[in-house]
Amino acid sequence: MSEKKKRIQSLAREAALLPQEDVLQVSERTNELVIGIPNEESFQEKRVALVPEAVALLVARGHQVLVESGAGEHAHYQDSDYSESGARIVYDRRQVFQTGMVLKVEPPTIEEVGLMGMRQTLISALQWTVQSEGVLEALAKKKTTAIAWDFLQNANGIFPLVRAMGEIAGNSSVLIAGELLAGPEGSGTLFGGVSGVSPTEVVVIGAGTVGEFAARAAIGLGATVKVFDNSPHRLIRLQNALGQRLWTSTVQPSVLQDALKTADVAIGAIRGSSQRAPLIVSEPMVAGMRRGTVIVDVTIDRGGCFETSRVTSHERPTFTELEVIHYCVPNIPSRVSRTASKALSNIMAPMLLEFAADGGVDGSIRKNPVARSGIYMFQGNITHMGLAAESGLAYKDLDLLLATF
Repeated sequence: MSEKKKRIQSLAREAALLPQEDVLQVSERTNELVIGIPNEESFQEKRVALVPEAVALLVARGHQVLVESGAGEHAHYQDSDYSESGARIVYDRRQVFQTGMVLKVEPPTIEEVGLMGMRQTLISALQWTVQSEGVLEALAKKKTTAIAWDFLQNANGIFPLVRAMGEIAGNSSVLIAGELLAGPEGSGTLFGGVSGVSPTEVVVIGAGTVGEFAARAAIGLGATVKVFDNSPHRLIRLQNALGQRLWTSTVQPSVLQDALKTADVAIGAIRGSSQRAPLIVSEPMVAGMRRGTVIVDVTIDRGGCFETSRVTSHERPTFTELEVIHYCVPNIPSRVSRTASKALSNIMAPMLLEFAADGGVDGSIRKNPVARSGIYMFQGNITHMGLAAESGLAYKDLDLLLATF
């Protein structure tokens, strides 16, 4: 038997004899990651942080992945898909939260933090505007190191995970609008263009990632598209990204109102400098839209940019106000949970391998600017200045902490 095989068997025997909470200590000596994937219990969350293909990649590199039973069910992955990829399926929820690294899509709840142990790593979205009360304090007490995947930024200044979800939301918004236009409450209009028939008119409010991919999808279907944004720079960037001239305008109420009067679809995709989306379209503007037209407010998770918007769900996604159909479901990517999970996983898995190559999360924070960009808590200390100001917790400089630990 080779020395390598003997070493692997020895480690396996050692791990099997240890209590569950001590497995992490073996992993630290071998740069092996022990990752827990819990079942997401947040409202309407159907994504899973790692798909079976990513699990297989990690296991092949010598890492352990524990998956709570049913974690991938809403993304149409069965427990057998994960077990066949090398994951260990666990039925005790606490066991998943006791791993060295907990990987989630949504922010943790206070109950989930209660299941965690001391000095673990948490990777999840942050979304501090909807963070459960007391979560940050609870994480701090447990000396957690926490990374927000929605903060991760690459060398080009792009937020890869946020962009991936924005791409899905933008494409989905157009497909959703097409379904609603042709539906029983819609105007009976085919989204796009047919020879000899005037094309669908689409107004996109916002020239960020969501707006870009909404415009791209609408143009691809043959629609006429008008894009509004508060930033001329973003409008220029959008035209360059699409590679063609496009009708664009800064947000001017009279111009926007005229565009909405003839629009078949309006997509809200604008983000403001504050946590709340700016209110761009007033109720009188909506009242001026034609009967059976469709509003898809992608910004509803931040309050919405249409005055008439109110939160709906995937189960009951629409309502009609002023004879205009409104689709105001937060977290549109969860509607296509399998695709969204793959997009998350495609970025998460290589990042986890980099963590291991750097000697763990602490080593990666020191060496890897991408990992560093996402950290907001290190060993229980808040290291993100904006979050500290918002939460009222004390801010600690990350470089000083790294020099100490």
